[in-house]
Parts: sequence; structure tokens; C-alpha cells
Amino acid sequence: MTGLSSTDMLRILILATAVLICAASAADASYCGQSSELAAAQARWAALRQSRIGPAEAEKICRAYGKNFYEAVEVRQAAALCDDSAVRKRNLDTLDAEIDAFNKLIAVQCIGS
Repeated sequence: MTGLSSTDMLRILILATAVLICAASAADASYCGQSSELAAAQARWAALRQSRIGPAEAEKICRAYGKNFYEAVEVRQAAALCDDSAVRKRNLDTLDAEIDAFNKLIAVQCIGS
């Protein structure tokens, strides 16, 4: 036989995908227990949401809202992988509120910008 069969190639693809998923999960789980990082992110997000903008800065602030929205979603995804506990639940609730706040700002201030 000169090459791999389609079944062999499928098995290799499934194995490679499983390895990548496991590696990503392990990396995301490193977030667990990083309450100080969450607090620092919350302070940054709150400062951005409270900043006042002029019409000339609308595009810039909308990009910042989008970037921080995405960051909050990534942090929430990592936090969701942590062991189930009261702290995890509180962190997820906090992150959900942050994500919702950015979503509303984007909808109100950036749609059509």
C-alpha cells in the first residue's frame, strides 16, 4: 500500500483534534483562582464604560468597546472551565454582567458608526 486509507486519515485527524482541544482546555483552566486579574479587568472595563466621548472619538471608542467585549467573553470562557464552586458562580455572574454592559453600549452607541 502506498498511502494511508481514508479511515486512517480520519483517525489521525480525530486524534489531532482531541489533542488540540485538551491542550486548549488545560491552558484556559490556568485562569482559575486569578481573582486579582478579574478585579483588575473589571476596573479597566468600568473606566472605559464611564468615559465620555465626543463625536470625533466615536469610532475609536466603539473599537475599544468591541475589544473589551471580546476580552470579557474570553475571560468568561476560561472561568467556565474552573471547578464548580461558589467563587466560580460569582465570577460567571460578574462576567455575564460585564458582557451585557458592553453589549448594550455597543448597541446604543456604535450601531451604524
